[in-house]
Amino acid sequence: MASAVPDLDTAGETTLSAVTDHSPADTAGQLAFDERLRVPLWWWLPAMGLAALLAAEVHMGYPGIRAWLPYLLLAPLAVGVLTVLGRTRVRVDGGELWVGQAHLPTEFVGETEVIAKADKRRVLGPELDPAAFLLHRAWIGPMLRVRVTDPADPTPYWIFSVRQPERLADLLRRK
Repeated sequence: MASAVPDLDTAGETTLSAVTDHSPADTAGQLAFDERLRVPLWWWLPAMGLAALLAAEVHMGYPGIRAWLPYLLLAPLAVGVLTVLGRTRVRVDGGELWVGQAHLPTEFVGETEVIAKADKRRVLGPELDPAAFLLHRAWIGPMLRVRVTDPADPTPYWIFSVRQPERLADLLRRK
């Protein structure tokens, strides 16, 4: 007896996975490198303490309902500032190196150099090229310098903070 359901052959049709712009490694949810440059956890306590101190100053001067308004405004403001400071990401995704909003195809990644915390002053001072791309986060010790090999790009190199520079440098050297 014949089946009432026809044979559905969809091999030649476009499917949702065929039209996405992600590579197969991305669809599996695995990025080669992904790091968020968050502020240290211990910063949260002084930030909230400062917000409470400023709110208490206003509280002592204004009685009534207005005394609580600074607490309602300054605590979320402190949380917002720390969240914005720590939202920058460094990642290698889809054949590109992303540092914040800037991206560089890995085919144009040249020599990579790990810069230790002790050498940051020299590298960010007299040795810094004004045309270089720079993303510095003071609370992160090491940095990575990546030479740009694209002849059309006027940027000689990227220098940016990253907590695991050796791992990222090894990954970029293999690409």
